Amino acid sequence: MLLVFDAVATLSVFNIITYYRGVTSHFLLGPLLAPFVALAFAIYLIDGYRARTDMMSVDYTSLHAIALASAMVAILLLTFAFFPQGYELKSSRGVIAFSFLLLIPLTLSYRRIIYEQGSAARNQRSLVFLGDSGVFDRFREECRQMATPHPLIHTELGGASAAAVGVGGERIWPLARVLREVEDGRLAIEAIVLRESRDELPAGTLEKLVRLYFGGIPTYTVEHFHEVYWEKIPLYSLNPTWLFQEGFSIAREPVFERLKRASDIVLSVVGLALAAPLIAVLAVAIFAEDRGAAFFRQSRVGRNGVRFRAIKLRTMRAGGGGAVYTQPGDSRITRIGRLLRAARLDELPQLWNVLVGDMSLIGPRAEWDRLVEEYERQIPCYYFRHLVKPGITGWAQVNYTYGANLDDTIHKLEYDMYYIRHFSFMLDASIVLKTVHVMLFGKGR
Repeated sequence: MLLVFDAVATLSVFNIITYYRGVTSHFLLGPLLAPFVALAFAIYLIDGYRARTDMMSVDYTSLHAIALASAMVAILLLTFAFFPQGYELKSSRGVIAFSFLLLIPLTLSYRRIIYEQGSAARNQRSLVFLGDSGVFDRFREECRQMATPHPLIHTELGGASAAAVGVGGERIWPLARVLREVEDGRLAIEAIVLRESRDELPAGTLEKLVRLYFGGIPTYTVEHFHEVYWEKIPLYSLNPTWLFQEGFSIAREPVFERLKRASDIVLSVVGLALAAPLIAVLAVAIFAEDRGAAFFRQSRVGRNGVRFRAIKLRTMRAGGGGAVYTQPGDSRITRIGRLLRAARLDELPQLWNVLVGDMSLIGPRAEWDRLVEEYERQIPCYYFRHLVKPGITGWAQVNYTYGANLDDTIHKLEYDMYYIRHFSFMLDASIVLKTVHVMLFGKGR
């Protein structure tokens, strides 16, 4: 439905603007295909067509504006650099610019209206969890951290007539009874979540789950639920054979790897050329504050565990030691350093690491080798993240805050594992838009 609304909005806005600016007197249709595709693709990258996306949040609002502004720039470039003479939008840059600027609040407005109308009923639907108390407690805590609005129902296998039993104050309902209430329309549920187990469900129960699935109520394993709803992979589901499961096909393709490397080279060259004056100005500002070196080099761990020297603009006082992690208000960070970290500008020199092949533009964060040694001792399967090149930005960086302890590192690793498994150019494009959002709104540390 939203895609249809976007098509109507694009047609309406562009035709109104072209009419009032006197560009053309007839109704435009064919020439608007490119602007619509660009708009739809940009919105798709920020999950603007996903029912579970919180359209009311400030983060989505800024992402939506960034996405449409990016689509506008793309269409302006295509129109005046590649499209042939005679293309009707080529006669006025203002039509394209004004139309996209008007589409930003318009497309956001009806998304918010639709979301608000459906969110109350949707959030009342329960998540039914089938599993032991230990796994359920962990799942409930994840739901709390991810601000999942659905009520939780903890179930176990049992007869349809069995009553709910209390275990440590927790009500555990027999699954058969829950399924009966769902079939009778007395209970509305969002999905059924099963813990990973070798135990087979009874045939009758399995048949009911299949019927509910085709009736619109899906059943997920815990791992699959994490991937679909939260776009990460729970670390406790990983094991040494995880990489042999389905997925990873694109990441394993040599051709795809070469394309990614080629794009890294081209974009890092362009980025360094454009950023060189800014890097020079920032380097002078860093030196002027405390007369220390402008650049900071540190040994990081790259693909296949290979060490390399990452280069960044220095944000801490020269010669400063202290804690491994930075904290809010850390006294070691210089005044110019706080600005650089907030806007992620301290990362710009790492474009050189991308150019020489130590890093990619997008991938898991390149970690200090001293920390990696500790993480590999304490976090199972941590070495999986070294199967791909580290990146200046990545899925974990745009979805989770700065890692300030071991627990944060575990959570970020879950996002890294999702990226490794679902790696694609589409996911990379989504990360780019979200990185722009992070930089503009100062979410670095």
